[in-house]
Amino acid sequence: MLKAAITFFILGVLAMLLGSFGIFGLSTDMGEMILSIFFIFALMSFIGSAEIERKRHKDIH
Repeated sequence: MLKAAITFFILGVLAMLLGSFGIFGLSTDMGEMILSIFFIFALMSFIGSAEIERKRHKDIH
């Protein structure tokens, strides 16, 4: 997912350099959306794994 976001940002920059601002806006918007989703899932994963580790540590002691 992170690779897709980076790819859309690179495509957007290339489109901007070539003068196609419509594609630039679309690509950067898609990249921003995918990157936001990636960060949300990463945060959920971090919180979930911390909670599981906390419960596992609590069961041991």
